[in-house]
Amino acid sequence: MIERVVAGEVPEKHHIAFRQEGRLLHEECLTREGFDGPYTILYHRHRPHPSRAAPVEHGWKVPGEAPARPLLRRHYKTQDLALPGGAPLDARVALLHNADVVAGVLAPTAADPVYFANGDADDLYWIQQGGGTLRSVLGDLRFEKDDYLCVPRGVVHRLLPDPGPQRWLSLELLGGLWLPRQWRNEAGQLRMDAPYCHRDFRRPAFRGPLDEGIRRTVVKRGGAFHAFDLPESPLDVVGWDGSVWPFAFPILRFQARAGLVHLPPTWHGTFAGRGALVCSFVPRMVDFHPEAIPCPYPHSSVDVDEILFYARGQFTSRRGVGPGSISHHPAGIPHGPHPGAYEGSIGHRSTDELAVMLDLARPLSPTAAALGVEDPAYHDSFS
Repeated sequence: MIERVVAGEVPEKHHIAFRQEGRLLHEECLTREGFDGPYTILYHRHRPHPSRAAPVEHGWKVPGEAPARPLLRRHYKTQDLALPGGAPLDARVALLHNADVVAGVLAPTAADPVYFANGDADDLYWIQQGGGTLRSVLGDLRFEKDDYLCVPRGVVHRLLPDPGPQRWLSLELLGGLWLPRQWRNEAGQLRMDAPYCHRDFRRPAFRGPLDEGIRRTVVKRGGAFHAFDLPESPLDVVGWDGSVWPFAFPILRFQARAGLVHLPPTWHGTFAGRGALVCSFVPRMVDFHPEAIPCPYPHSSVDVDEILFYARGQFTSRRGVGPGSISHHPAGIPHGPHPGAYEGSIGHRSTDELAVMLDLARPLSPTAAALGVEDPAYHDSFS
């Protein structure tokens, strides 16, 4: 989704017969927005069609709407969650959700034993701790601590975490994910004043056909998981060509801006989705007017809920949060810095905070897991 890529062997034109050693290869089109959006075409040695399907117990569960709750600022201490571990496919714990986004965390301890394709959403992870390899039909992609990892909807893959502790933020973008359109020029290229460039995004290293002996693919659709079996490995791709592919983006490559006075969060916009803007707060210089107040000003966001996942550093606007904390400030009531932080930020010229923030157009509901680690004193701490 960043730029067009050609990997491996592809024919001179799409939708024509393509053979290797006299054998006809099978074309697979991975498309967005029906057939009107970006696409990638893969060439398989075998037919990429499953032979049978069956519902299976895999993955994360998101409950229905929660009962109405008082409109309060909230704080969830995800660092206190006892996460289940296991393979990434089964390790996610959903915390907050609406019709556009499911936000959660996971701490995987093993590789996925099957291949997975999310038919409901684009998956965006942020790696707070750990790293590993995303293995997909498009090749292998390394990801490290502090990376965003994007897996487009429908891409057959499995995740192979490295040995050692892992902690990931998980964002399931049910309406898709893209780069904010204001960062692109008319040709689709990233603008020179965008907060990142094409060189910042890592794509899969194409590997050619691979058979790991795995024949099962699990597909998520409509919130349910279904198992499909193939007679051959789905990683039998000899080449691909297109604009839809997984990528890794290091959050510290995000080029933050500083202004004469405080800039709104939209200047930190990194990824966009239906009803969602994902922002990156990275260590940076802050406002340079001699009387600037670098701390975010109190504001009434009447259109969006805001959640902030705290990674590390000193958060001048908040007390009582730590790595893994998620604050949730709902639309409809003012929110901003804790008492004393606004005045106390005057004279500061830099910040070392690192966080991922989302502005969301629809109200968020918590899951039972989130309610189990909620800080009941958070709302009153602003008094």
